[in-house]
Amino acid sequence: MKSTRKKFTIILIIAIIGLTNACQPSSPTQSLVLSTPKSDSTLAVNTPQPIVSTPSEENSVKKSLQDKYNPLTGEFVDDPKILNRRPVMIKVSNFPREGRPHAGLAFADIVFDYYIGTGMNRFLALFYGQDAAQIGPVRSGRLVDISLTHLYQGILGFGSADGDTRASIFSSLGRRAIINLEAPCPAFCGTDTHDVNGVFANSAEVSKWYSQNADDNQRYDLSGMVFDPNTPVNGKPGDQVTIKFNYENIGEWRYNKTSGNYLRWTEQASPDINPNLVESLERTTGKQLAFSNVIIIFAKYIEYAASKHNVELWQNTEGQRAIVFRNGQVFEGKWKTNSQTTPIQFIDNNNQPLPLAPGNSWIVIAGLNSSFIEKKQGQWEMFFILP
Repeated sequence: MKSTRKKFTIILIIAIIGLTNACQPSSPTQSLVLSTPKSDSTLAVNTPQPIVSTPSEENSVKKSLQDKYNPLTGEFVDDPKILNRRPVMIKVSNFPREGRPHAGLAFADIVFDYYIGTGMNRFLALFYGQDAAQIGPVRSGRLVDISLTHLYQGILGFGSADGDTRASIFSSLGRRAIINLEAPCPAFCGTDTHDVNGVFANSAEVSKWYSQNADDNQRYDLSGMVFDPNTPVNGKPGDQVTIKFNYENIGEWRYNKTSGNYLRWTEQASPDINPNLVESLERTTGKQLAFSNVIIIFAKYIEYAASKHNVELWQNTEGQRAIVFRNGQVFEGKWKTNSQTTPIQFIDNNNQPLPLAPGNSWIVIAGLNSSFIEKKQGQWEMFFILP
């Protein structure tokens, strides 16, 4: 949760090496720069001398901070050892509604939210800087999960999939694809993924199971995302954004000035023509979901059947449209993927890095033809349309 993440916004300046080169084909690396106060050139008698750090001491502190820096949130973790692994990416169902409230989403660094057909959406929750002991309900994999897992060099935890999709997932990801029946409890507890309370995952245990079986516990280069606690200029009011996959599948984010986060709302279990929206809660804490960034990226969906799609996410080196909500502002920009194994990057319309607010991000993958309009000042709406 956000209370567990450490933010240093006073004495630490988060800088990404290659910040201005983030839109180049090569993936930028990241670093931290410590600001040190300058002492007066002349000191009065008996004035205590300031303690001056030696270069080796400063390098040691800098290295310690680099080790704790989570490149997917722009924040620091308590124990850097947690970052010596691949991100754990777990499929979470949004339908049927009886499976709500969801478990674990509040602990994710990133949640991907995308269309799966017949008016429904599904989530892929990424856990890296912290873990969740209960995540779910866990559901089946989709073709787009292959691209997303490769982009973040992660491991994919899912429950079943149709024959062709399952074969594609295992062919592309190999050992990094973990079906729920393969990794027993406490990694995945439960067996029936068609039961709304059938299967739940534990990200730490999934990570442990994978590391033991694949002998893979190194840290991977996940640089490319840029974070800045200072809100960029030239934004427009962005107090609210409504995401509609159809008229009865609604997610809404409302900016909370006190917390500096966007809080999530969703349609009731039995919606009518104008469904009421209720708070989206984290099952394990009872608190409303809160995210620092809400992002909409527009991408090409490829429809093979009513409930079978893929999404073109790779080889987008020129950039497609992206909308970023942060700190009560909305920014137009682009998203790009410089390779198949580097995280999605965000740039403004001048091809300069578009910094996100430090913290977690909710990324909606919209079809290229989806509409995005301002209903009232500061209140925006995206309506999903294929492709």
